[in-house]
Amino acid sequence: MKVDQALRALDGILQREMLRSLRQRARLFSAMVRPLVWLAIFAAGFRSVLGLSITPPYQTYVLYEVYVVPGLAAMMLLFHAMASSLAMVYDREMGSMRLLLTAPLPRWYLLAARLLASVIVGLPLVYLFLFVARFWDVRPPVLGYVAVFPALVLSGLMLGAFGLLVSSMSTQMENFAGVMNFVIFPMFFASTALYPIWRLAEAGPVLATIAAWNPFSSAVELIRFALYLRFDMVSMLVVVACLVAFFLAAVTGYDPGRGLWSRRRGEG
Repeated sequence: MKVDQALRALDGILQREMLRSLRQRARLFSAMVRPLVWLAIFAAGFRSVLGLSITPPYQTYVLYEVYVVPGLAAMMLLFHAMASSLAMVYDREMGSMRLLLTAPLPRWYLLAARLLASVIVGLPLVYLFLFVARFWDVRPPVLGYVAVFPALVLSGLMLGAFGLLVSSMSTQMENFAGVMNFVIFPMFFASTALYPIWRLAEAGPVLATIAAWNPFSSAVELIRFALYLRFDMVSMLVVVACLVAFFLAAVTGYDPGRGLWSRRRGEG
């Protein structure tokens, strides 16, 4: 694989993802409305009943809106990753995914390019949400918007790789829709996106343990700390490790000789 071939393939995949997103205006609209509804309604309702003590990286008491915004940013990445995975299943059924994977480039690179393009397309919406959140007095340091960029990219890649893995195990679009609900909501609610660990521990130690081991919690905390100019080494290591594990499993799943496709071919 030559460098110019790799860049040409990445450019083509990126342009295709951007055109697809621009044509799906309803998807772009819902991607912004969903976290704003949570911030404007859900957070406002919980502000008076959910007190937050000093929780890192915050150095003082904060409003619930301030706490929940990094979790909602991660939620946007999660929903975008699952929507991209649904598009992968659709492309596979229509045949365009098979055509892509037959290109004379390594399979892992094509999947990585697809994953990176999906993250690049989704990041502007996350930044737009972070800026709109300033109207709710969620005002992190200005440099925090720069420092959070690597955290958003790593988290988006990890969640996208997980979506790739899920799509590699799905045989039909109808089945994938159910899998999305089975995956998204437990991953989101059983995490630190909406409540800190100590608050979950009050509800039950089992729930707190699940949230602590949830990779989505590590993505949320990585974004939260970076947005306020702090660095969470443990969360970064967990996100990177899960990214590698999910991506390698997805590459295996899309391998015609070893993954799901080989089983389907054998059944046929």
